[in-house]
Amino acid sequence: MKTVCAASVLHARSAFAPFGEVAILPDRAIRREDLLDATALVVRSKTRVNAALLEGTPVTFVATATAGTDHLDTAWLDRAGIAWTGAPGCNANSVAEYALAAMALLAAHAASPLPGKTLGVVGCGNVGSRVADKAGLAGLRVLRNDPPRALRRPPGDTAQYHALDAILPQADILTFHVPLTDAPPHATRHLANCRLLGRLKPGAWLLNTSRGAVADTDALQVALASHCLSGCVLDVWENEPAGIPDALDRAALFLTPHIAGYSYEGLLNGTLQCRRELARYLELDLPAWTPPPGALPPPPPPITLSGKGKSPTEILAAVLSAACPIPADSASWRAQARTAPDETALRARFDTFRRTYTARREFAAHRLLLSDCPPDLLDLLAALGFQIRA
Repeated sequence: MKTVCAASVLHARSAFAPFGEVAILPDRAIRREDLLDATALVVRSKTRVNAALLEGTPVTFVATATAGTDHLDTAWLDRAGIAWTGAPGCNANSVAEYALAAMALLAAHAASPLPGKTLGVVGCGNVGSRVADKAGLAGLRVLRNDPPRALRRPPGDTAQYHALDAILPQADILTFHVPLTDAPPHATRHLANCRLLGRLKPGAWLLNTSRGAVADTDALQVALASHCLSGCVLDVWENEPAGIPDALDRAALFLTPHIAGYSYEGLLNGTLQCRRELARYLELDLPAWTPPPGALPPPPPPITLSGKGKSPTEILAAVLSAACPIPADSASWRAQARTAPDETALRARFDTFRRTYTARREFAAHRLLLSDCPPDLLDLLAALGFQIRA
């Protein structure tokens, strides 16, 4: 059989070779003609999978190595009898670490400590629940909002959920971790609209690492211009990768091109989950697969830092941004985006940035060599997974 894989699927050729022939194609360049002799298709979020792509092809299985599936026309796939799967939770820890690093950077920028602040977490699935847990370790008061989850209450879920209108006046920080859906009663498109932002605690900070259209662009610009929001970090934006309005670009503290989930571990998890589901679909009992030794990234160098003369807030931001380089990634992307001559060039730069991005390693892969650091901060960093060295 033949499996067609998007180029952004990590280690695709090695992972799917046991199933037969593997063809690797650029994500946005996969066409119906490429699938006329394929059984399986494995993609990420840049490939739209629908009737136009698959109708009349022999493809019977589709997998996306991403947690989100809004780029798959799942209703059509179901009607066409094509099996499909996502990779829920594959990069959840990566996104959660990005969110915590973003909060620490906002706090350092405002010279305002994180402990004691109130965090509103909108969406408490694989990502949001991890964000809530990590924020709790960092001393934040966490208020969770997830109406669908509160209604179905998965086994073992003892969390307390709050109405969004009750959270907004209390939240110093609001972070979104919801899928993009237009389906009532819990549609999320433009959830962050003028009404919601107008009810926020004045001067709050906002993070969006979910889907760009969860936040209304015009509403965000108004909220930042009127100082209803005093800080904003965006990894996604409406109509990405089309140009973000200049006013919003200038107002956001950091802007990265949909890479919050781009850790090596998160990308690898996505590949592993797709491989496992394809084997299950084909009823094959394959041996466990790991990347070939030469493909594994080397351990990251130790993060060395002296805390002398720095506040705990500054130390935390420095450590987390060394492991999750939001400022550097934001500066690099903005430099490329602002000099793009047109939208076609911008889209090409967006794809190239993500395709060539060196996936960061998650906190647990990093060794810390810290001096003059408060013991309670060392305890927090250890709880977040860092390897602490004296």
